[in-house]
Amino acid sequence: MIKIAVILFSFLLTCHLLAAQNYDEAKVPAYTLPDLLLSINNQRINTAKQWEDIRRPEIISLFEEHVYGTMPKKFDEISFKIKAENPNAMNRKAHLKEVEISVKNHQQSVIINLILFTPNQTRKPAPVFLLINNRSEKNTSVTRDTISGFWPAEQVIKAGYAIAAFYYGDAAPDNKNSFQNGVLRLYPEQLGSDNGMKAVGAWAWAASRVMDYFEKDSAIDASKVTIVGHSRGGKASLWAAAQDQRFAMCVTNCSGNTGAALSRRRYGETIERINTTFPHWFNENYKNYNSNEKALPIDQHMLIAAVAPRAVYVTNASEDLWADPKGTFMAEKEAEKIYKLYNLKSSLPDAPPPMNTPSLKPPLSYHIRKGIHDLTAYDWEQFVKTADLYFKR
Repeated sequence: MIKIAVILFSFLLTCHLLAAQNYDEAKVPAYTLPDLLLSINNQRINTAKQWEDIRRPEIISLFEEHVYGTMPKKFDEISFKIKAENPNAMNRKAHLKEVEISVKNHQQSVIINLILFTPNQTRKPAPVFLLINNRSEKNTSVTRDTISGFWPAEQVIKAGYAIAAFYYGDAAPDNKNSFQNGVLRLYPEQLGSDNGMKAVGAWAWAASRVMDYFEKDSAIDASKVTIVGHSRGGKASLWAAAQDQRFAMCVTNCSGNTGAALSRRRYGETIERINTTFPHWFNENYKNYNSNEKALPIDQHMLIAAVAPRAVYVTNASEDLWADPKGTFMAEKEAEKIYKLYNLKSSLPDAPPPMNTPSLKPPLSYHIRKGIHDLTAYDWEQFVKTADLYFKR
């Protein structure tokens, strides 16, 4: 009877949260965003140096403390092993490597399996797109028996880029009962701390370990790595790029709340819904802001800004109101203030552009695609065009 009662309570709570979601602009509460250019000590930030020395480190620390958890910086050992290789993949158009990235700490180890295709048509080190794959591993099958728009490797190779992916479950299973059975085995102290990282932090940490590998692979231009994530993977890609400045460009696709959308708007996905349905994604402190967004000392415009002066590409889909397209675009527009400190002019329009009308020019790019919550070949086509502009290819 107790088990039935618990299941019933969980079901009723989920129904309540679903019913409570707002999709009416008239019901968006009044809010004031935290000031990007005002430090904790009320110092006005006027230069890029002040941003880098004072405000940006504050913002990263605030996100660690209140949202994503502290990011471990050290480990005892990392090694790379080529498990399999095919220099004539994709009908001789690409060189395939299956790489085992092994990280050890506190006498524990975790393995991140990387799939990497590099183009054969160029002898120069190639820029690379790295996907945090938060869907079935079939989407990134090395056999290419499943060709998916979610990871259109052939399309990217044809454009002259390398393309890579790792499965997020290697770093942290996306399950509230087993998320700790990955990266967090290396850092058990995180599990006992209210500001310890959980799954999203682990996925971002794993992306940085892939970057460690890219710096060792002569076929890759490690100065031109674009980190890509969709949905929860897009939350992780933005956090990875914000805290690891080696990533040259970030793509956060349909990432919604605690991704690129403003939490304070309480439109579509909310902090309470995330923390209730996915309690293993963010740190324990984040639960203090369930239905209390105004108390947060940060919001997502600050995370986008933390990537500056590097490039950020933000997307939405027309039928994906859950991810709050308007609030996402507004967050990216707010970040323009920081790019201005670097004398980098944003080409974003004043209002969200029409569907399928991308604003591609870096450093801040955006599009809203007609369709559902997804990552598609159309999206990748725009990412490649923007990378061409950004990397001057």
